[in-house]
Amino acid sequence: MSVSPALPSVSTAVAPPTQAELLDFVRRTAADTELIDSLPLDPEGRTWVRLEGPGGSEAWLIGWPPGTGTGWHDHAESVGAFITAAGELRENSLAARLPADGWKTLELSDDVDRERRLPAGKGRSFGQHHVHEVLNESTEVHAISVHAYYPPLPQIRRYSRTGPILRLEHVERPEDWQ
Repeated sequence: MSVSPALPSVSTAVAPPTQAELLDFVRRTAADTELIDSLPLDPEGRTWVRLEGPGGSEAWLIGWPPGTGTGWHDHAESVGAFITAAGELRENSLAARLPADGWKTLELSDDVDRERRLPAGKGRSFGQHHVHEVLNESTEVHAISVHAYYPPLPQIRRYSRTGPILRLEHVERPEDWQ
């Protein structure tokens, strides 16, 4: 009886994209002026086009009319990155890890607020449960941004905020925005 040597196993699994890879993707995409210029802009509401992100990630090209924003929200278990391709955005975020589930109202401490100005070419990546709001504070100029998330967004939790009080208002699922 002869025994054949075992063949090494070959893994076909692809590692999920990292925050750095998502940030690299949004940077490269934002530099594609033909793509950025192709986004239809609405004078009153945000517009968006879904893109093919790296490694099975979900990506979006978003147009922001003057004075628009997202409101406070998170992206649940997804990590992500975004960059301003045109105009300027402001991100307000919380430098605190919030419980994933099981709460409706939290009182935030005084030192958790962060603000970033993101002119064209500037962006950032973020981890799971990152709570933020993104705003186009211009009164005259549209902003355009590129976003990528992995895994594709399972949900978005929406919050209201009054001073230090953060309240979970509702949870959106992909079927709500696609």
